[in-house]
Amino acid sequence: MMDIDRTYSRRGVLKVGLFGGFALAGAGLLGSVSGCSTDRPAEGFQQLRQSDLPMLRRLTPIILAGAVPASDASDAAQAALASLDEGLGYLSPAVLRQIRQLFDLLSLSLTRGPFTGIWSSWELAKDADIHAFLERWENSSIALLRQGHAALQQMILMAWYGRRESWPHCGYPGPPAI
Repeated sequence: MMDIDRTYSRRGVLKVGLFGGFALAGAGLLGSVSGCSTDRPAEGFQQLRQSDLPMLRRLTPIILAGAVPASDASDAAQAALASLDEGLGYLSPAVLRQIRQLFDLLSLSLTRGPFTGIWSSWELAKDADIHAFLERWENSSIALLRQGHAALQQMILMAWYGRRESWPHCGYPGPPAI
């Protein structure tokens, strides 16, 4: 019995890996065919592309909720995007390519709807729908979706908490002064 469970477990892992590989490859292919995944950065950014910005501008304030005073949410989100852009510049080409594939998966309308449940554009998505998408990915039985959620959340939170203006809100006094 135990060997059957291991075999099934291996099969499940292989299925998830295969599914995830096809999903990311499909998103990359569709993005390149549609012109979505152009490597040109958006105006004012070094790494983030124009196609990434609508999704990130909607996700960032929702992920930062509670970490930022509501009155400063818009400015904090823009500052976090600037830090995220800067941080992406330090990634290896292989990791940056994976992040861009994730962004393409979320930005491209053909993949956004089936994978997130958000069928409209990001600009028209309701906060409740975005919360539902993030919760689905966080609690998904598919490891690749859980990893995508963790990557999005960690990148955005790290981009925000790396900024000096975030420190007073979380009680961090700053680096030690010598």
